[in-house]
Amino acid sequence: MAFPARSRHSGKKFEFGQVDAVLAFKVKKSIVMVGMMGAGKTAVGQAVANRLRVPFLDSDEEIVRAANMSISEIFERDGEDFFRDREAEVIGRLLDTERAVLSTGGGAFMSARNRAMIAERGVAVWLKADLELLWARVRHKDTRPLLRTPDPKATLTQIYDARVPIYAKADLSVAAQPGYSIADMADAVVQALLTRPDVLEET
Repeated sequence: MAFPARSRHSGKKFEFGQVDAVLAFKVKKSIVMVGMMGAGKTAVGQAVANRLRVPFLDSDEEIVRAANMSISEIFERDGEDFFRDREAEVIGRLLDTERAVLSTGGGAFMSARNRAMIAERGVAVWLKADLELLWARVRHKDTRPLLRTPDPKATLTQIYDARVPIYAKADLSVAAQPGYSIADMADAVVQALLTRPDVLEET
């Protein structure tokens, strides 16, 4: 189910940046942010965690901490398959901790094993950004190992086309727009989650 940034819940109208000021929440399942590199999973996920007053976890950060090397270094030394196996292990462990907001790497949701774990123990929220917005955000960064190619935009396009049909399997989606701030997106995610009383409810 897709949600624009100005969706409503139970007839109530929220002002962006004010969700946490007017409501308290009970989080019943972990909330897993999925989507492309550059979609804002970490920044928005952190803001959502702050709104809901639950911990924020980042699977990539956990992998980096455990390996004591960057994602790019893991790719270069051990390859993508090795990284994906470690990623699945970390996501499983984090989903077994207390209820939290979990940000995952762009490729994590491609794994059927990861999707099954997320469906069983949490809820997946796709941050849905279009290709041009993603390219604008990642084009000047050299921290994306998958984009270290002669034509990074063409590579990003190929990845985008392959992944979007899988991201569409997420429980919820929230559309990003160039003019939205992190707070705007966080509010939109919270409003989407409020349509799922098995995940989030007002208290």
